[in-house]
Amino acid sequence: MGQDTLDIAALLDAMAESPRRDNSAYHAAMAEARRAFENAEAALGGPVKVKIKTKTKRNGSYVVKWTFKRLA
Repeated sequence: MGQDTLDIAALLDAMAESPRRDNSAYHAAMAEARRAFENAEAALGGPVKVKIKTKTKRNGSYVVKWTFKRLA
C-alpha cells in the first residue's frame, strides 16, 4: 500500500508541474459559433436549425461549413 501511495503522489506532483494547455483557440471558436447562431436567428427571424459539413484538406486544414435554415 505504501508504494502505491508514493506512486500516486509522484504522479500528482508531475501533473501539477506540467505546463498548462492553451485553450484560447477553443474558446475563441466557441464564441464565434455562438455569434453565428445569434446572427442567423436575427437574419432569419427566429429559431434556426443547422447543418454541419466538415472536411480535412490535404494541407492539414480542417474546414467546417455551417448552413442555417429557418426552423419550420
